[in-house]
Amino acid sequence: MGVNLRVGPIAYPVGGADLFGSFFDTVGIRLEGGARGSRFPMLAALYRDGAVSPDAAEAARTELSTVESELRQHSPADAVWDIEKPGVLPPWGTDIADTITSLGDYFLTTAGRPLLTVMDAVFDASTRTGKPVRIA
Repeated sequence: MGVNLRVGPIAYPVGGADLFGSFFDTVGIRLEGGARGSRFPMLAALYRDGAVSPDAAEAARTELSTVESELRQHSPADAVWDIEKPGVLPPWGTDIADTITSLGDYFLTTAGRPLLTVMDAVFDASTRTGKPVRIA
């Protein structure tokens, strides 16, 4: 199933739900010590609740900036496919492009755009338009 992030009528394609979930699982394990939302509550709320209000979008954007910076300190081998089984590899295993040098550039949308860039644009759009971000 494909995931989109929506702000009002505009959809931002992300890709498969499994890859989208892997991003949040990786953040939860690698950056929050397994306690999802302990450091990045707005991002966790998006995943848990399926939405972030426009009032919280700027805080989510700030969290995302920290996440990106910290993910850049981790090897692509540190990706977590499933928070319940952190040792399980993604379907492609370790066969990734040479251009992926850290977890900061590991997560790509189906269009080949960095997921972190898309999410930043979504939170920015929410702040500017006053419309919530929703997972669709």
